[in-house]
Amino acid sequence: MNLDLIVTPLFAAGQLRIGVLFLRWAQRQRVRRGAALAALICFEFLVAAGYASGSSPLAAYVPWRGASVFGAIIYLYLALSTCFVGVEMIVEALGKHLGADTNHSRRRALALAGNTLMAAPLAAIGYGALIERTNFEVRELELPLPELPGDLHGLRILQLSDIHLGVFLSERELARMIDAACSLRPHVAFATGDFISTFGDPLEACLRQLARVKADAGMLGCLGNHERYAQAEDEATRLAARTGIRLLRSEACRLRFGNSVLNVAGVDYQPSRDRENYLRGTEQLIAPGACNLLLSHNPDVFPVAARQGYNLVLAGHTHGGQVNVEVLDQSINPARFLTEYVQGAYRIGTAAEYVTRGIGTVGIPARVGAPPEITLIRLQKA
Repeated sequence: MNLDLIVTPLFAAGQLRIGVLFLRWAQRQRVRRGAALAALICFEFLVAAGYASGSSPLAAYVPWRGASVFGAIIYLYLALSTCFVGVEMIVEALGKHLGADTNHSRRRALALAGNTLMAAPLAAIGYGALIERTNFEVRELELPLPELPGDLHGLRILQLSDIHLGVFLSERELARMIDAACSLRPHVAFATGDFISTFGDPLEACLRQLARVKADAGMLGCLGNHERYAQAEDEATRLAARTGIRLLRSEACRLRFGNSVLNVAGVDYQPSRDRENYLRGTEQLIAPGACNLLLSHNPDVFPVAARQGYNLVLAGHTHGGQVNVEVLDQSINPARFLTEYVQGAYRIGTAAEYVTRGIGTVGIPARVGAPPEITLIRLQKA
């Protein structure tokens, strides 16, 4: 399901309500209706333009790096104003339910609760932008694979993904995370796409930082949707090769560890709208007798990869939802509308997938309940 099909109508409904409230306010202030309506139309036009400029496919064609900032401001406004409208409507409905109730303390409590609820999203986003956005976690886990060749037992795999170096993540902030990754001393390192967000972002600087990671078998990677949006797939491949990073584009690379082989295949971004063509031809990259690992930015390809015979898929793309709220042991986040593979380890038969939360942000420069992640996986013989 396309997230825009859910988010856009919600934002539109929120703006409709905001417009009604604004016109009521203008009427009380005795502002001419024509002038108020014209101001509202101009404002909503700017909101629509900002929302469009923050949409990755469109932003790639805007030769102004400020478009990302403008889009993020508008997206934040839309998210907060929609929350405000929801709370306002609940408070209004409860107020009507109370009717002529003369219990003033109850009404004051209701007003206080409403104000608190309205402030909560702003406080959460503020925390996510100022603190959690760069408060990264090094996540180490053991991943058992039933068909793992003997000499791959204990293999340490570093995964980095969704860096989005640019306006919302500086090279200095990335360097601090790369310092932590370098200390993990992996046998092999993988980068699973989205090095940048949009046109004009510092792609070369991102790859230069990634190249600082030293692994016994080097670093391999795949491309993400944002390289495609920025029309930078070929440039990323060329620059990565110059720094010693090999990006796999419908190709495979065999890595030997002792007497065992890790066959690493990689694909360009697999669009969700083209599910029937997921991983077409990728089964030809499988190496019999080896542990077959697939690098795919989009985690939604996992069922297809498992059917084709891949033992392990490493993916990113979802940011772990980026803004994630836990309610009754259930995670509520935008990524759940896109895929069931949001973060962590998943299994289908003997195959496994790991989806990392990644490092950077898109849309709004904040993370809530989904901190940045550097992943170290130790393969285990199941």
